[in-house]
Amino acid sequence: MRCALALTLFCLPAVASADCTAQLAGWAKKLHPDLTFSAQHSVCKASPVDAKRTLAALAFVESGDEEDGATYGLEVLSAVGGQIEQHVYESAAISSDAVRFESLSLDTARYHLTPELRAFGVRASYVGSSRVNPFSSTDLSLYVLDGAKPRKVLDKLEVQRSGGEWDGNCQGEFYDITSSLAIDKTLSHGYAGLAVTEKTVESRSFAKHDDCSNSESKPVTKRYLVTYDGTHYVVPGQGKHQ
Repeated sequence: MRCALALTLFCLPAVASADCTAQLAGWAKKLHPDLTFSAQHSVCKASPVDAKRTLAALAFVESGDEEDGATYGLEVLSAVGGQIEQHVYESAAISSDAVRFESLSLDTARYHLTPELRAFGVRASYVGSSRVNPFSSTDLSLYVLDGAKPRKVLDKLEVQRSGGEWDGNCQGEFYDITSSLAIDKTLSHGYAGLAVTEKTVESRSFAKHDDCSNSESKPVTKRYLVTYDGTHYVVPGQGKHQ
């Protein structure tokens, strides 16, 4: 009996995920019947604080095509019992060309911005098309549900970037930058600061005898604080590939 109960509980998240995935196409048709829904780039996830609530990020092709390059709109929504409760649409939110739009994912880490307000994240990942100049990146946007529609409070903070250049055989130089977020005690306009820790690692590959060897630099860490200005979080000196 205990085993059966444990198995049932283990399967619940998978069942919930499958259920919300089946609803994506219907939500897309209801919200934007004239746009091409990109099912492969769209995601949903049960809210960790409300089992009846589903969070979703839906991508729509606004121009171009998914094979050769496209511009996507992004719909972020919250549904309760399968019914859309709140939603917001951002036109031309994502561009896919030489740096290809790879995927979306939902980030439900504990982003407690105020005692009453917990944010959720949408991560967009990209990958380059060059074999000898590899590139990838991921950016994070945070949303809160505190009104009639989801409100974006952090816009495209780059949390991962890697790239480099090599000869296609062995010799090359590469870098990898990753950023993690933590809630800081510093308050601005009633919202907690976001403490960002950025770690950079450089590496190189080189021919040694008959082998291809690798060496890696010591990680370089940089820390900075992102604060709320009354409407959104301001990222100092942020650059984007788009």
